[in-house]
Amino acid sequence: MVKFVEAGRSAFRSALERVGRGWSRMQERRPLSSDLLEGEEAYLVVFDAPGVRGEDVQVKFLDHTIEVRLDRYREFYDGFEMIFPGRGVTLSGSVTLPRDADVTPRGANATLTRNGTLEVEIPKDETATDVSVVEQDDEDD
Repeated sequence: MVKFVEAGRSAFRSALERVGRGWSRMQERRPLSSDLLEGEEAYLVVFDAPGVRGEDVQVKFLDHTIEVRLDRYREFYDGFEMIFPGRGVTLSGSVTLPRDADVTPRGANATLTRNGTLEVEIPKDETATDVSVVEQDDEDD
């Protein structure tokens, strides 16, 4: 009887792990949620970026499109075993600015906030090539 219960538990854990990995892959294929806002001097794109560190963020600006890639890692916890790996580790998304937007990435900046958002601000009427990423300190709100 004990072997039957252990086999059932093992099969259940295996099924949970397969479902979790499938869910994780589905998250990785779905684009990040985002908002596009326009101000007088800049556009602001806000992406959901839960569980990401600044060094794991890539931001590119190509032909009026802001592309982001986020690589996040699963923390390991002593005394615990992963049963349901349900969070995607590589997430991406993009937002295309309006065709008539007169922007380039000079002066653009990206801020990763403590609450798990990535804010990319692109000034209007500027020229250059790079977007820098800044990680917000714990004291900042």
